Amino acid sequence: MARTRTAARWRVLFFLPAIVLAVSAPGVVAVAQSPPPISLFLDLGSSDARAAAAASPIVTAAWRDGYASMLIDMARLLPGPRRAEDSTSIAFDDGITPTVAGAIGVTSAGSPVRARLIRFLEQHTHQRFGDDLAKWRQWMWARAYQPHPDYMAFKAAIYERVDPKMRRFFTSGTASIRLDEIDWGGVGVNGIPPLVNPRVVSAAQASWLKDDHWIFGVEINGEARAYPKRILAWHEMALDRLGGVDLTLVYCTLCGTAIPYESRVGGQMRTFGTSGLLYRSNKLMFDAESGSLWSTFEGRPVVGPLVGSGATLTARPIVTTRWSEWRRQHPETTVVSLNTGFTRDYAEGAAYRDYFSTDRLMFRTPFDDKRLPNKEEVLGVLVPVPGGGRQAVAFSASALAKKPVTMATVDGRSLVVMTTSRGANRVYDAGRVKFRNRVSDDVVADADGGRWRVTEEALVPEASGADPPRPRMAAFRAFWFGWHAQFPDTLLIK
Repeated sequence: MARTRTAARWRVLFFLPAIVLAVSAPGVVAVAQSPPPISLFLDLGSSDARAAAAASPIVTAAWRDGYASMLIDMARLLPGPRRAEDSTSIAFDDGITPTVAGAIGVTSAGSPVRARLIRFLEQHTHQRFGDDLAKWRQWMWARAYQPHPDYMAFKAAIYERVDPKMRRFFTSGTASIRLDEIDWGGVGVNGIPPLVNPRVVSAAQASWLKDDHWIFGVEINGEARAYPKRILAWHEMALDRLGGVDLTLVYCTLCGTAIPYESRVGGQMRTFGTSGLLYRSNKLMFDAESGSLWSTFEGRPVVGPLVGSGATLTARPIVTTRWSEWRRQHPETTVVSLNTGFTRDYAEGAAYRDYFSTDRLMFRTPFDDKRLPNKEEVLGVLVPVPGGGRQAVAFSASALAKKPVTMATVDGRSLVVMTTSRGANRVYDAGRVKFRNRVSDDVVADADGGRWRVTEEALVPEASGADPPRPRMAAFRAFWFGWHAQFPDTLLIK
C-alpha cells in the first residue's frame, strides 16, 4: 500500500484558508494573559498572507514553545523542498518524492506557506533546523508536553481538511497519549479498506500460494485459517469470524505487526476501522460505535470517550510462518481468498517492497535505539506482572532461530519460546516445567525427558498423569523500532 499511501498523503494537501477574526481594536497587541485562540494559529498557516501577518504579532506576544507542535503539524501537511535522496516511490521521513511533487505542481522550493511556518518557528524557538521537520519533531518530543489547552480542537480542525470523518476522533473525550505524536498516515478514514468477512477457500484451492510464501496463522476452537501476508498488506485489517469468535485482525505494515483481537469488549461488539492516523509510526484504529482511537499494539483506547473506561481488547495468539509449514500442521485450514472484491497486485512482496528493502523509516518516532537495526524482527510479548501491569519483552527473532527452545523468566513468570525449523515462534507459560530441547517441530522435551506436543493452544504432555498443559501466550512479530517506540522500557533478550 506504499504507493497508495504516499500518493494520497500529498494528493489532499491544501493551503489552510484564512479564518476571519473579530478583535476588540485594530492594531492593539497587548501582552496576552491567556493562550491565543487556535484560529490565530490556523491563520499562520493560511494561504492569505494578510491573515497570517495579522495573526503573527498576537501569537508572538503570547508565544510558548508548547505551541510549536501546531505549526509543525501544519507544516507536515504541506510539501517541502525536494531532496536529492528522494528517488523512490515512497516518501521516507519528512521528504516528498519527485514523482509526487511533480504530480501536484510543487516546485523544488516546496510550499511557501510551509517556508513561512518554518521561519516563524526559528524566530520564536531560536532553533535552526530549517525545513528538517524530523529534527523539529525530535526537539519537540524531547520537551515537556505543555500543549495549547485547545490542541485537540486544533487537531480536529486540520485533519478535518484531510478527511471530514477525522474530526470525530478529536471532538469528545480525552487522550492518554501525547497528541503531538499523532501523525497523518497519508490516507483518509478506511482509505486502506479492511477486509470484511473475507471469502475463504480450502488449502487445496489455494494453489496460487507457494510453499515459501508468508502467512499469518490463527487457530481458535479447532478452526484454523491462514491470512496471506501478500493480501493483508493491502488491507491492514480483517474483520472476520473464526471458531465462533468475532475477530479484528489488525496488521500494521509500517511496524511489521499482525495481531488478532476479539472484537467484543465487555460483551459489546466493536466494529473497527483504519483511522488514517499514526502514533509512533503505528496505525491507530477506531471503533465506529464510539469514535475512539485505539492503540493497535496494546488494544486500548488512547483518544476519545472510551479513554479511562478500562476497555481492553483480548489478543489471540498468532504465528508468522511459511505456507508449507502451516499447511502441514493444519491440513484442514482455510485460506483468505484472492477474490477480495478489490483490484490489487496481490503478488508476493508487491506491497511495500521499497519500504521493506531499507532500514529507513517513513515516519519518525521519539526514540532511536541502536541495539538492533530499525527493521530487525523481534517477537514481542506483554507479560502480566503482579499488581495488574504488563512487562513488555522483545526476543530477537534471529537469536530465537539459533536456539529453538528458549527459556526466560520475567518478573517471576517462566516463559518458553518454541521456534520451528522454518523460524515460526510460539510462546507458552512454562510454569514450573523446565523445557530443554526440540525433538521435532511438533514435540519438545523437558528436563526430565518428558515429551510435550506443540499445539496452537498449549504444550500438551504425552504422558498421562504428568503436569497439566502449559497455555500459549499471545505474542507478535514486529520491527524493533516499532516495538521499542511503543514500549521504550521493553526488556530485550537477544
